[in-house]
This record gives sequence, C-alpha cells and structure tokens, in this order.
Amino acid sequence: MGVSEETLPSEPSYADLHNKHRGELAELAFMRKAASRGYAVSKPWGDCERYDFVVRAGKVFWRVQVKSVRSKKPQRPHYCVKTADSHKSPYSTDDIDFLVAYIFPEDAWYVFPATVVENRTALYINPTSKRSRHKQFREAWKLMEQVGTCQTCPPPETITV
Repeated sequence: MGVSEETLPSEPSYADLHNKHRGELAELAFMRKAASRGYAVSKPWGDCERYDFVVRAGKVFWRVQVKSVRSKKPQRPHYCVKTADSHKSPYSTDDIDFLVAYIFPEDAWYVFPATVVENRTALYINPTSKRSRHKQFREAWKLMEQVGTCQTCPPPETITV
C-alpha cells in the first residue's frame, strides 16, 4: 500500500520553526551544500566547540560556524546575521576559520573568512543590492580551497569569486 502525495502532511515552513530547529535545518543544508561541492564534512561530538563543523578541502581542514536568518524587519532592506554565540561573544580567528551564513528567504549562502567577522556581533546583508559590501562573499566556497590558514586569506577587499 503506497502513500500518495495527497496524504502526506505538508512540510512546515522554515519561518514557523523554532530558532533551534531552524539552526539544525540550516546545518543540514550546509552539510548537503558542502558535500555537493566535494568537501568532506565532519560534525564534532557534542556542542562544546565554538565551531559547528570541520570541513576538509583537499589536505586543509577548516573550522566552520554556520548561522542562518529567516527574515528581515519589514522596514529594513537587509538581513541581520549574528556573528556571536548565544552569550553574545563574537567569534575570532582563534575559534573559527569561516562563518557560513544561510539566508533562508533568498536561498543564499555567504562564506566569510573569520577575519571578516572577528570582533563583530552582527553583519548586515542585502542580497539584492548591487552595492552590497558583502556581495564578494556570496557563494564564495572557493575561499575554502585556498591553501593555508585563515590568517593567510587575502584581505576581504581583494577577494574575487
């Protein structure tokens, strides 16, 4: 006895999910996206680390923190991506190598070297703006293919994707 599409309950919208569930969904989406690009993805046991994943690109391993955004305030043209932990402590290059942000409504990924988010508690991203200062980081997965550590990544203003 098969199950027809009509009898399956519809999937809940990401907008209806609790923040913790939305974060887990973003992490699943990250694993799929990174694996589809040929990266090996590992999840540390427990949640005591400041990073969510270890990603291997070739022979290089990166510590990656994943953040997500489900909406923006109606009066604002941008999305606010938190770049700090739940205690409002900003991430640093000692904690992570990359912060990857997923903006659900835009289905947009941003790959930021830790040097860009260091000492900041938030980034404001407008995916539709041609003048966005963060457009160079949209889908910037190639940054993870660079050899070395985050400290050797080129300065943000020189990165081309």
